[in-house]
Amino acid sequence: MKIKTIPLELREANAHIEEHHRHHGRVQGHRFSIGVVDETGKLLGCAVVGRPTSGLDPKRILEVTRLCSDGTPNVCSILYSTAARVGKELGYEVIQTYIFQSEFGASLKASGWKYERVAHPSGRHRKRSDGQPRNTEFVEIPKTLWTKRLNGDECNKEFAHHRRKQPDAVLTRGDQ
Repeated sequence: MKIKTIPLELREANAHIEEHHRHHGRVQGHRFSIGVVDETGKLLGCAVVGRPTSGLDPKRILEVTRLCSDGTPNVCSILYSTAARVGKELGYEVIQTYIFQSEFGASLKASGWKYERVAHPSGRHRKRSDGQPRNTEFVEIPKTLWTKRLNGDECNKEFAHHRRKQPDAVLTRGDQ
């Protein structure tokens, strides 16, 4: 089967996410979204790339905020690689993503991303600006941060002190 990457509108990516993502729903915004299609044009997977949820410099750092596929082999690796390549061309220094600690990270490893550290619960430390309650459904689930350096050396200094030994839960698939 021949597959290729294509640009997506956020609404197209969100429709695919709502149908195929295992635990998260649609996203509010993005810098760009990409998809992988087969020779018939069927969307096999998508990635939404936006500002870092951690509050780090959004002019230097991108974050893959959602990535999902229909299970077609290699689609996730292609999406991570393409997101990094596009980010590099746009002049970003780092691209990052968070995955559950129980997830293996095979697609990230295959795409040249590096494990950084176990992450603290996201969103718990910040309030929403509009006063609405935050969705805390996945806040307590341990996550890991993965990054890929794209441009420049300054980012290597910023992330170097965060890198830790990869926990065993990330090395094996465990109970899944």
